[in-house]
Amino acid sequence: MRKRFAKILATVGPASAAPDTLKLLHEVGVDAFRLNFSHGSHEDHARAIKYIRAIEKSSGNSVAIVADMQGPKIRVGTFAGGEITLRYAETVSLEHGDSSDKPGLIRLPHPALMSALSIGDALKFDDGKLMVTIIGKSATGLKARVDVPGVLKNKKGVNVIGAVLPMSAMTDKDKIDMDFALAQKVDFIALSFVQTVQDVLDAQKIIKGKAGLIVKIEKPSAVDDIEAIVKLADAVMVARGDLGVELPLEQVPVVQRKIIGVARALGKPVIVATHMLESMIDAPTPTRAEASDVATAIYQGADAVMLSAETAVGRHPATAVAIMDRIIKAAEGDPSYPDNSRTHLRPQATINDAISQSIRGIAEVLGVKAVLGYTKSGSTVKRIARERPPCPILGLTPDKAVASRMALTWGVRPVVMDDPNSFDEMLSSTQTIAKEQADATPGDKIIIAAGIPFGRPGTTDTLKIATID
Repeated sequence: MRKRFAKILATVGPASAAPDTLKLLHEVGVDAFRLNFSHGSHEDHARAIKYIRAIEKSSGNSVAIVADMQGPKIRVGTFAGGEITLRYAETVSLEHGDSSDKPGLIRLPHPALMSALSIGDALKFDDGKLMVTIIGKSATGLKARVDVPGVLKNKKGVNVIGAVLPMSAMTDKDKIDMDFALAQKVDFIALSFVQTVQDVLDAQKIIKGKAGLIVKIEKPSAVDDIEAIVKLADAVMVARGDLGVELPLEQVPVVQRKIIGVARALGKPVIVATHMLESMIDAPTPTRAEASDVATAIYQGADAVMLSAETAVGRHPATAVAIMDRIIKAAEGDPSYPDNSRTHLRPQATINDAISQSIRGIAEVLGVKAVLGYTKSGSTVKRIARERPPCPILGLTPDKAVASRMALTWGVRPVVMDDPNSFDEMLSSTQTIAKEQADATPGDKIIIAAGIPFGRPGTTDTLKIATID
């Protein structure tokens, strides 16, 4: 059993796709793997899924697989010489089209983008390295002032600042990738480019409950409507890459804390992602600032932290995971950690929340070894985890898919088991499970949360305190 509560999500790529490497990453701390559909073929991803499921079976540990959709990529067209130089304060033209052969002209092959832009909107190019502001609009195109100069090359990415774009979060490629991922029985679909609630609803029509939905928050418009978006989703990711381009840099930490707070209040797992141990793509150790960044996410109450290029293409994937594991354990071992990570949450007026809140109080008073929650859908265990009890949570479920999804939730160790036939059988099985999965010994206290009769989702109504024989 991991000696920590927060989870590690690692990206699979050329540096980590081999079965032995995936196995090593899991052994040193990975709880969930991310497949980035911006790269790699379906064959590559199917192979990785096969290897991960084999690791899950051989280790006896549930592992979550996240299929991360690419989302729409807005790019400039091409230039006659392969690039164009943007000089400070000069005026450039923006027109619809694929290629430009004139100085000072940028073509954008996205008619919807051209019509959505207004005077005052800003465009950032090449991950924010260059920026222009729209100063004029006509029937033929737009005029823009160069605010951050530099060399703009063919097909570089565009981020739009200050406008909600009239385009879906899902492209045709995403729909094909999503169908493939669902057929492969991944545990989560991560949706990129979320702007509105409608984007979430559109994705759920395709997913149809076959996987959990993670909304990636990387657009300011999503931040503006964060509560409504997160309410509909199964989990949320603070995608700090694009978010850091589209927001003023100093606002990213503020927004990160806000998103974590909303997700925590709603009881949805929240992942902090991008640039966590970025220097470890090449270096064998992270910077002190990166270590502090990971710890900050843990103190704020994140369910999981993510490694991107560090494990996908980095030179030290296993070392990056091991160091992240150490940082998490150090933060959680800080005596002030419970106070920092536990926000003042208002429970809903439900039996589920009443039991979950009671569990935390009992666990603190009695120093229990573990909480065991019987769950059909995973919702009971999520509500218990929302309260951040000071002990591991064993999520007991007959559904293997539910168990794998719970692997991304704070403090939860999923256990696949049949529903007991009686209350006495439940008490007997929890004794064995607590000893095997939580190192419980005679005299230790455990808490059991279940619904009677067993096997019906949404019926948690029983709390039992037991002593290990």
